[in-house]
Formats: sequence, structure tokens, C-alpha cells
Amino acid sequence: MGRTLEDKKEIVAELKESLSQSQMAVVIDYKGLTVAEITDLRRRLRPSGTECKVTKNTLMRIAVQGDATWEPMTALCKESSAFLLIKEDVGGAIKAYQEFQKVSKKTVLRGGVMEGRALTEDDVKAIGDLPSKEQLMGQIAGAINAVATKVAVGIKEVPSSLARVTQAIADKDKDAA
Repeated sequence: MGRTLEDKKEIVAELKESLSQSQMAVVIDYKGLTVAEITDLRRRLRPSGTECKVTKNTLMRIAVQGDATWEPMTALCKESSAFLLIKEDVGGAIKAYQEFQKVSKKTVLRGGVMEGRALTEDDVKAIGDLPSKEQLMGQIAGAINAVATKVAVGIKEVPSSLARVTQAIADKDKDAA
């Protein structure tokens, strides 16, 4: 038995809600994946705040219709589509998908959409190669710490230099007397 119109409207509403909370959407061709493999993909994506939605392309087209942010996704809606709706860690989600892809070798990345722009497969991979938010925060903290250390050493050096100069003058006066 097929889905009723009410079921379809509910699915479209859920998709719109998920999209409204997402930073990026990635479309993959999941043909050939078993239920266990899709479950594994979802498990890998969960820590990065990503949902993997498997839905009919028609329902996704209806969900993005009229929304300039997501409308470019309609060009990617063909054949067997799974939609990775990334809410938090974009780089982490793409890396998790790439790790899954290395293991399963069954999915194909079609592209993605971010901030109203269609992204090619290469664009999505480039985003995945960027450092994660935690890595960037660590690099910034390290840089700030290095600057603070240099300032502290410089401040500490002023009295030490002054003391050496004073001592040198005192020694010179002692030798002259």
C-alpha cells in the first residue's frame, strides 16, 4: 500500500524542518547499500550532527521548492538519493562519509548545496579536507599562547636587563676607584 497524501505532507514538513536547521546538504547515490550499511553510515554521521535521510526525490523537490537556499539541490535529485543534512560539523560529517565510502565502495557522491550554491563533488571533498572546528580552535589557542609567552618573557627581561646594566655600572665604578 502506498503512502497517503497526509503521510507525504508530513514527510515534506519534516524535510523542511531538517533543512532549516542544516548548514549544508550532500546528496549521495546509495544504490546497492543494505539496511545494515545505511545504519552504519547513520551511526558514523551522528557525532557530527548529521542526519541521513532516504526519501523520494519528488518529496525532496517539493520540500526545497521556493527556498533559494536549497533549491539548487533539485538538479541532484535523481535515481537512488540519500540526503546528508549537516547541522553542526561540516568537515567532520564529510570525513565520516568518506571513511564509510572507503569501506563500502558502493555509494557515489553527487554533490551538495551550501548557502544557496550548488557544490560539485570536488567542492564537497575540498570542504572535507579543511581542518575541523576543534583543530582550528587549538591552532588559534596555540598562537595566542605563543604571543602571550613572548610578551611575558619580554616583560620579565626588562628588569633583568636593568639589573645587569646597574651591576655593570657599579662594577665599573668599583674598578675606577
